[in-house]
Amino acid sequence: MPALPELRELQRAFGNALLTASGPQALSELAAMLGVEQPLLAIYRNTAVGTLSHALSLSFPAVQQIVGEDFFEGAAQQFIATHPPTGACLDAYGHDLPSFLAQFPPAASLSYLADVARLEWAVNRALHAPDAAPLALGVLAALDAARMPLVSFVPHPAVTVMRVETPADAIWRAVLAEDEAAMAALDLTAGAVWLLIERAAAGVQVQRLSAVSGAFTARLFAGESLQRALDAAAVAAPVAAVATAGAPEALETTLAEHLAAGRFTAWTEQGDRTS
Repeated sequence: MPALPELRELQRAFGNALLTASGPQALSELAAMLGVEQPLLAIYRNTAVGTLSHALSLSFPAVQQIVGEDFFEGAAQQFIATHPPTGACLDAYGHDLPSFLAQFPPAASLSYLADVARLEWAVNRALHAPDAAPLALGVLAALDAARMPLVSFVPHPAVTVMRVETPADAIWRAVLAEDEAAMAALDLTAGAVWLLIERAAAGVQVQRLSAVSGAFTARLFAGESLQRALDAAAVAAPVAAVATAGAPEALETTLAEHLAAGRFTAWTEQGDRTS
């Protein structure tokens, strides 16, 4: 029996054999390295791939229902081969599946599939994100009004805002509910929508935002200052009514709703984080 390889070499060989596109050849090399029968390692590889594929199906149930189990299994295996996990937590595996599906030739006719996958990943993220205390509103209330435009907000880890080019939320709901009438009524050409996904007491909630509110919220979630987010909104959709703090009334209401719902956990000013 040949001498066993060093641990790092063995780990690298196992990774290549189990989860990468070079699996079959790497499996043969690993078997020779360890001096064991290749079929035994193949069983281990199939188990590992099957476990990851099952984890993906749990995170993307609507995507699986749209394409069918066989199609999803084939896509999952190709995804696993090119995007092996980088950590041990299966709930965190699948972040890159939406972008993979967007470039996956067999799914090219399903223009909405990647958007549905993006939504499902945001739902998964909301489910498993850690808890965090909401921003104490009294701290903001005590700020000098002149400082407010410079404030940037830190979003709660369980909240996501996204723009999708298709009605992914309507598709997602109709597919999971197996609502044929709702699916027949879908208009895939209706245009882009903004979605807010968050974890609430009743479970994960998905709601639509207006185009202006969605773009404004996305800028806040990206860490832009309140003033920059407002300026960008004013350019995109000028409004005549301006509140005393300089915010268009609709966006002032949007910000108030985010704060009241606990969608921010801290604020920053000139690089200093404060909760």
